[in-house]
Amino acid sequence: MAISLDMALGIHQHALQARVQRAEVLANNLANADTPGYKARDVDFRAMMEQAQGQISGMQMTRTDDQHMDTSAAPGTPELLYRNPHQPSIDGNTVDSQLEQSLFMRNAMDFQASFQFLNSKFAGLTKAIKGE
Repeated sequence: MAISLDMALGIHQHALQARVQRAEVLANNLANADTPGYKARDVDFRAMMEQAQGQISGMQMTRTDDQHMDTSAAPGTPELLYRNPHQPSIDGNTVDSQLEQSLFMRNAMDFQASFQFLNSKFAGLTKAIKGE
């Protein structure tokens, strides 16, 4: 019997990819903290997970007519959203460095947790294959 890695790993591989993409967006915000007029961006992690769950289960919406709205982004590309600033600066920059740093660190911890979970999944699969 063949082992399907998609079935064995579930949503967790997609969560890891989403965490990497979010880290890139948050790092970009931090890099542009002093750029006048820069607007802080973020991704909707929940929407990315719902899209991944739809791909796994095969229950995602499809367009049956050209006049229907496209409800799905291209696979693997998160929809970038603008963050509402708590206190925008005079130059129009909406990046709050402290908020961005805390979100980046939280994302890094969540990435590490997802990575450890996947690592334990692979360890369990290895034991099952070896018969230990």
